[in-house]
Amino acid sequence: MQPRVTAVLVARNGAKYLPRTLAAIAAQTRRPDSVIAVDADSSDNSLAIMAESAPAQIADAHGQRTFGGAISSALQTAAPQASENEWLWLLAHDSAPDPHALSALLGAVEIAPSVAVAGPKLVRWDNPSVISNFGETLTPLGRSVGLVNDELDQAQHDVQTDTLGVAGAGMLVRRQVWAALGGFDPKLTSVDAALDFCVRARLAGHRVVAVADARVASSGGPELFGKRSVSAAAHNRVQRFAQLHRRLVYAPGFTVPLHWLTLLPLAILRSLGHLVAKRPTAVAGEFAAAFAAIFDGGVVAARRNLRRNKRLGFAAVDPLRMSWAELREMRAHERHGDSPDAAFEVARPKFFSNGGAWTVLLAGILGMLAFSRFVDAAALSGGALLPLSTTVSELWQHVGYGWNDLAQQVVAADPFAVVLAVLGSLTFWNPSFSIVLLYLVALPLAALAAWLCAASISERTWAPTIAAAAWTVAPSFLVSLGEGQLGAVLAHILLPWLVLTVLRAAHNWAMAALAALLFAAIAASAPSLIPALVIAMVAWIVLRPKATHRLLWIVIPAAALFTPLVIQQWARGNFWAIFADPGVPVAREASAGWQLAIGSVVPGSNGWSSLLATLGLNDRYGPLLVALMLAPFAALALMSLFVPGARRAVPSLALALLGFVTAVAATHVAVSASGESEVGIWAAPGLSLYWLGLSGAVTVAIDSLDRHATLPAVVALLGILGLSAAPLWSLASGMTAVEASNGRLLPAFVAAESTQRDGLGTLQLTVTSDSTISVDLHRGRGSGLDEQSTLAATNTELSDAEVRNATLAGNIASRSGYEIARELNDLQVAFVVLTPATNADASETRQRIIEALDGNSLLNPIGDTAQGYLWHYPDLREKEIPVGASNTETRWGQIVLAGQGLIFGLTLLLAIPTTRRRRLKAAKAESAVTVIEANE
Repeated sequence: MQPRVTAVLVARNGAKYLPRTLAAIAAQTRRPDSVIAVDADSSDNSLAIMAESAPAQIADAHGQRTFGGAISSALQTAAPQASENEWLWLLAHDSAPDPHALSALLGAVEIAPSVAVAGPKLVRWDNPSVISNFGETLTPLGRSVGLVNDELDQAQHDVQTDTLGVAGAGMLVRRQVWAALGGFDPKLTSVDAALDFCVRARLAGHRVVAVADARVASSGGPELFGKRSVSAAAHNRVQRFAQLHRRLVYAPGFTVPLHWLTLLPLAILRSLGHLVAKRPTAVAGEFAAAFAAIFDGGVVAARRNLRRNKRLGFAAVDPLRMSWAELREMRAHERHGDSPDAAFEVARPKFFSNGGAWTVLLAGILGMLAFSRFVDAAALSGGALLPLSTTVSELWQHVGYGWNDLAQQVVAADPFAVVLAVLGSLTFWNPSFSIVLLYLVALPLAALAAWLCAASISERTWAPTIAAAAWTVAPSFLVSLGEGQLGAVLAHILLPWLVLTVLRAAHNWAMAALAALLFAAIAASAPSLIPALVIAMVAWIVLRPKATHRLLWIVIPAAALFTPLVIQQWARGNFWAIFADPGVPVAREASAGWQLAIGSVVPGSNGWSSLLATLGLNDRYGPLLVALMLAPFAALALMSLFVPGARRAVPSLALALLGFVTAVAATHVAVSASGESEVGIWAAPGLSLYWLGLSGAVTVAIDSLDRHATLPAVVALLGILGLSAAPLWSLASGMTAVEASNGRLLPAFVAAESTQRDGLGTLQLTVTSDSTISVDLHRGRGSGLDEQSTLAATNTELSDAEVRNATLAGNIASRSGYEIARELNDLQVAFVVLTPATNADASETRQRIIEALDGNSLLNPIGDTAQGYLWHYPDLREKEIPVGASNTETRWGQIVLAGQGLIFGLTLLLAIPTTRRRRLKAAKAESAVTVIEANE
């Protein structure tokens, strides 16, 4: 008996595709016996187009927006099954079969009575030579995969017949089997609906085959059904839900509760995997799918349906699953196909063969010469620099939100404390040594960063060398090293890395995450750069709108670090204080505008006036000499606007302008204080950004000049090296504020006593002028660099504790009738230390304080120490010292640490590289084949 075929054509907003599909159905060499046209809630004229073709039946599947639901709805009102040999041919509005498609499908089922489902070879709608789908199966963990996806059709898969599943578009299914199995599972609205039906057909004892000779052009089929496109995140969500739904349906009854309980934990673990695999957009879908599966009300009905029709065990379908080895091979082929062709890569300068290694080596030698006196140092101090806390645990106790001895209250820690905690953890046996190590390798690190950054945008060997040399000996960098401005030093080293990663972040989640970590570190180290960096990021997002989701992530970790500080400063009405430099506040005279233009962060001409005076020459020629040495470098930067490729120079010069404006603004803003002196923002970070922009413009100019660049490049290099002679001479000769230290913050006697009793107080007095002294109350071994607080330095009003300390200091430093002993006992202060003199004008005041303390019978003079004059209060009556809550002992402290830890943990997972590189030989071989094929 001849088989009877009923074609079920389902359309939803498919007016664009229906004419071709209807024409293809009419052109079949073996036409279907009847056609049922089904409209699934279309908002266009799909129904009218189908009506014009005069089908046997028109069904309006009102309320049904899925392919399977519309078919089931139409068959309920269709003519009943006339014979056992009746077949349904399922077609979507964008399923245009070849003329012999139905004939080929029927030929496959007629010779094999056990076959209940036959599927065609789906090809692209716009390119029939490419296979879009030909057979489906399951991985060992139950995830659906296509056996053939997006491959050029060269008949390489035509021998394939038996398969676990086929696509829904173009599927030929025995009507009796469709009715018995209940059609597609209503909970699987698109993805896996056909595959699940095929699995159930297999378990019911039927066969499923793929027919290579039956070709159907498809533009998405049931998965897109009525939608223009489906995002990758949405597709992953639907596919994951389908996998979980099928898992709950297929699992043995006693394991269903276990599977159900593991849905949420698995979502958490898989989300971490998505982050490592650089798929953060899949995280939300992962949780959405898990919760949808948890509250899935269709599992019971689906399990009942499966049990009613099941004739075979899952062992019958296991041979048709994809093995782990086959899955690995398929993934390898996908990676192989996605790899870029090496033949079309731009030739960039190589680090070892084009001067990069030599540049870094010479910078390392220069650094060792400049800081050779620190080789055997345990710590550094001076200027804005102090040793760190003595243990790693103390470093991490000073991050987040907790008690601060200098602020005398629970406050938000500076974001820079996190940077210092990470830095100190690298040398966990002596955290302060990490700063010594940083000084010794600062110059080669800067050279490495600059060379790699310049090499990423240049094709000439000279350009990265000039950029690295200019960046390594930048005056702002060298002066910051000498003045102990550790934040500015770190920002200078990290800025080229930030540029390098941001340029690649638009297309790479790992680079976006790494850029986020660098952005956070730079912002924490030099808060004054935040406005300029944010402006630059906004501009980059405007230029790369499709990568907005990646680029926005770059600022999130920095925002997490600064949020507690911003909230607290805002509550105090001192918002601008968030831009205060971390570290010890040091009052300095600001540079003039013209001095900033030549890169001088301190008044003068980058140290040349002092050097000329030392050499017995006229120091008035210092500015002129500096201008002459800078002229070739500046000329190349300006020339970049007038050479081929000038468009690349515009961003660099825009960065330079942002940096210069930042530096100028910094010299006019004072948000903290040291004694009675205002402390302006350190302008060096702004000048580093300014210097970075100029170096980028010079790189563009040299790159464009090509073979004519040798002479200008050499002249510019000599000028830059000559410019650095004065600041390097100051560093090498020790004529800077930073010096080697033994790592102690307070005298050794105090440190020894503090080890016997925790929380012992030391009153530290510092003469800041002939009429002013500042006072700090330290507990234990003292407050290191990691405990410095901009909240304390920028506070415009004294707290009760600070007023009490100031009153005690004022009375103890002079002769008075104040009850000093009671205050010392109440505050548990056992020592008083007067720091060494730093202001020659205040020597008389300091001498009067020494005489007053020596004459106080309550105090025993210990003598002069490296940290200053020391006195001991021997009659201290011990009592319990109230200790402020640490960052883990308050609710807000725990919330801050948890929030920052979560964000940085996710960012670190994203930053872990996971992409495998192809072997160089294979890449070259394929490149050669590609070129040969292109020539042919």
